[in-house]
Amino acid sequence: MPQPLFLFLLLCLLCSSSGLSQVLSLERETQILLGVKNTQLEDKNKSLKNWVPNTDHHPCNWTGITCDARNHSLVSIDLSETGIYGDFPFGFCRIHTLQSLSVASNFLTNSISPNSLLLCSHLRLLNLSDNYFVGVLPEFPPDFTELRELDLSKNNFTGDIPASFGQFPHLRTLVLSGNLLSGTIPPFLGNLSELTRLELAYNPFKPGPLPSQLGNLSNLETLFLADVNLVGEIPHAIGNLTSLKNFDLSQNSLSGTIPNSISGLRNVEQIELFENQLFGELPQGLGNLSSLICLDLSQNALTGKLPDTIASLHLQSLNLNDNFLRGEIPESLASNPNLKQLKLFNNSFTGKLPRDLGRNSDIEDFDVSTNDLVGELPKYLCQGNKLEHLITFANRFSGTLPDQYGECRSLQYVRIQSNQFSGPVPPSFWALAGLQFLEMSNNRFQGSVSASISRGLTKLILSGNSFSGQFPMEICELHNLMEIDFSKNRFTGEVPTCVTKLTKLQKLRLQENMFTGEIPSNVTHWTDMTELDLSFNRFTGSIPSELGNLPDLTYLDLAVNSLTGEIPVELTNLRLNQFNVSGNKLHGVVPLGFNRQVYLTGLMGNPGLCSPVMKTLPPCSKRRPFSLLAIVVLVCCVSLLVGSTLWFLKSKTRGCSGKSKSSYMSTAFQRVGFNEEDIVPNLISNNVIATGSSGRVYKVRLKTGQTVAVKKLFGGAQKPDVEMVFRAEIETLGRIRHANIVKLLFSCSGDEFRILVYEYMENGSLGDVLHGEDKCGELMDWPRRFAIAVGAAQGLAYLHHDSVPAIVHRDVKSNNILLDHEFVPRVADFGLAKTLQREATQGAMSRVAGSYGYIAPEYAYTMKVTEKSDVYSFGVVLMELITGKRPNDSSFGENKDIVKWITETVLSPSPERGSGDIGGGKDYIMSQIVDPRLNPATCDYEEIEKVLNVALLCTSAFPINRPSMRRVVELLKDHKLS
Repeated sequence: MPQPLFLFLLLCLLCSSSGLSQVLSLERETQILLGVKNTQLEDKNKSLKNWVPNTDHHPCNWTGITCDARNHSLVSIDLSETGIYGDFPFGFCRIHTLQSLSVASNFLTNSISPNSLLLCSHLRLLNLSDNYFVGVLPEFPPDFTELRELDLSKNNFTGDIPASFGQFPHLRTLVLSGNLLSGTIPPFLGNLSELTRLELAYNPFKPGPLPSQLGNLSNLETLFLADVNLVGEIPHAIGNLTSLKNFDLSQNSLSGTIPNSISGLRNVEQIELFENQLFGELPQGLGNLSSLICLDLSQNALTGKLPDTIASLHLQSLNLNDNFLRGEIPESLASNPNLKQLKLFNNSFTGKLPRDLGRNSDIEDFDVSTNDLVGELPKYLCQGNKLEHLITFANRFSGTLPDQYGECRSLQYVRIQSNQFSGPVPPSFWALAGLQFLEMSNNRFQGSVSASISRGLTKLILSGNSFSGQFPMEICELHNLMEIDFSKNRFTGEVPTCVTKLTKLQKLRLQENMFTGEIPSNVTHWTDMTELDLSFNRFTGSIPSELGNLPDLTYLDLAVNSLTGEIPVELTNLRLNQFNVSGNKLHGVVPLGFNRQVYLTGLMGNPGLCSPVMKTLPPCSKRRPFSLLAIVVLVCCVSLLVGSTLWFLKSKTRGCSGKSKSSYMSTAFQRVGFNEEDIVPNLISNNVIATGSSGRVYKVRLKTGQTVAVKKLFGGAQKPDVEMVFRAEIETLGRIRHANIVKLLFSCSGDEFRILVYEYMENGSLGDVLHGEDKCGELMDWPRRFAIAVGAAQGLAYLHHDSVPAIVHRDVKSNNILLDHEFVPRVADFGLAKTLQREATQGAMSRVAGSYGYIAPEYAYTMKVTEKSDVYSFGVVLMELITGKRPNDSSFGENKDIVKWITETVLSPSPERGSGDIGGGKDYIMSQIVDPRLNPATCDYEEIEKVLNVALLCTSAFPINRPSMRRVVELLKDHKLS
């Protein structure tokens, strides 16, 4: 055979052999993929429905599969966010050509053993983030020499970082953030010489230093170590990280000064060191970091002044608030062309702002409040028409408001109060269409308020200036206004009656002006009005009786005017914290509701007023004299009557403490038809419906036919815990209006007692109905349980996202979800509630927050409760609704609660299907978990299973994995997870 022909045939044979090899390889890989899908995973969402055998044994077009286009070998499996359940699918690693495996953002669980990793040593990328893996981090065998990226973040791994994590020769990315790691940050991570990204943030590590060995990572670009309990000083070796771009050590307890070596970070773009304990002056080298875009050093104890060279940085965000920085702000800061956000508030800066600030940059957010700055505002601050927030309050700025600000169409939020600004406000400034919030109080502004005022304003606060002229009629067109404060100015003329058409108005303060005319009386649209202050003006006429119909009015001050006539008896319908009509020309008998010592000061200065009760006021006029006999008889009768009346009043004016009314204070938070005299006599043992650690709850039926629930707390002001519960209830519920939050109607407090009156919930608490023997049949209907879940979620979402400031309930449980006559839920019992604002300032709590079985696991090591703690507790409530069991039911077994029991039941192998089938399946879940008392005819088992998935999300062991309450509402309403 000729040699060329032989070579040709040999080549054909080799090609045929190679093609056959590829076909056989793909067939083998297809079997591996299908085997893992059927034995190690559960595809509840049918995301892998196209993983089915086909004639050409070609899986390269399947969901999540990527093949090498040259040789058709399978190189990548990416099943991120596909909704799969199961264990770590190590079986995929039997595919020898596989380089990348990602199963991020799914529902994988259980621990990862070193043995399961033995097959995966050829991987270059392994991403298991955002799942439910537990146990210690696995030791990686030494064969993992090819690994480039390892992401195990957002799971529930515990313990130390194993030594094997410092032995990956080519690792470039290591992400372990958002776990429960409890060791210390190990120095051996400095051995990962190829590392470009190291993220360990949000782990409860033991307090420890930042290892100086990390300075050996010369290729590192991202160092993210926020909230990992770092203590001590920032090591000088950090300056060796010349490739670093993102440097974040925020929310730790680092102390000492910022090292001068930070100037070595010549490529850094972002430095985040906020919420530490750093002190001293800023290093001069900070101003030499030419790539820096964002600098946040807030909430430390830094001193000194900004380096002049900081102006040469390419900053977009400069945040130095809440420090002790002093000195002047350098003029050269204005030359920075990239500056978008400048926040220097709560410091001690002096001098003037750079006059060209904003001329070379597009500043959007500007806050220099609470310093000691002087001079005029920079006129170029809105040169680029990007400025949205202008905040300069509590300084000593002077001069006029620059005319250029009247052209700042982007401006939305202005707070320039408590300065020394003067002169008129430019007319074009009033008319800025985007302006929503304007506070200019306590300055020296003059002139009138323009008729072309912005229609988008929600708050207009001008108090403490020298504004004059009349109340502009055009303000009546500002339909979004919630607050008007013109107090302490020089306004004149009448208040236009059209102001009563502002339906959203809550506060109207016009005191200390020269307004005249009568008080507007047609106030039916003021349904949200809480505060009306017209004092120290020249109003005439009578007090409108219609004011007594305002449902939420708690503050009424009409003092020092020229009002005449009698005090309308309709005003006694109001439950006022402040009532003042003193210094007028009122006459007649003080209405019975105001015949109390607490109102006396607000009645003085009206010579024509009289009272038959209060001795400080003149007695009401007597009739003409009778005959001597009539007088004697009358005196005897009157004496007997007065004696009886005094005895009666004395007995009636004793509160729960047995003291007179003047020794206690009552407040109404809703419009009610009762007072403390209607409540107190009914607080007897026969009316007790519940007893708790802080007091008793009574069911009280009033003479009006209304039924209320009254909580009487044990003890009074002398018991701090009782006082805390009382204050928490009135500070939260007193200002909340939501259909799924219980209404606080009334409160009464004295030296030795505290009383809270709520709307009465006919069906008691969800816990009573679910677990009580008498009412266990009331919630056999699943649609009713589902409606309760949605309603309670909406109430909590309002607290977290819509209340200002946000409120953390801290004791969410089924016993604190009350049910009305139609089983509509109301979140109740705010005795442990705190605003997030107050929580931030007060630090750790003085008493345990939450109830056993509902407390989130992170509370054990942080002693802090956040809104994500409420989410966890609500997840437990969802599990109660599904199972009908208490959170710590004895049927779960020793050391198990409902979360652990459900997690094990749902994710463990079912007896019917063998150990390889994870997830339980619908039929098995229903038989093991769902409350057997539920009526099968009304059960939507698919919906129950999806609510169970929401409960599992809510009760994730790590807070970062839990959804927000707003997201929970969406998931429940949409009936789907995403």
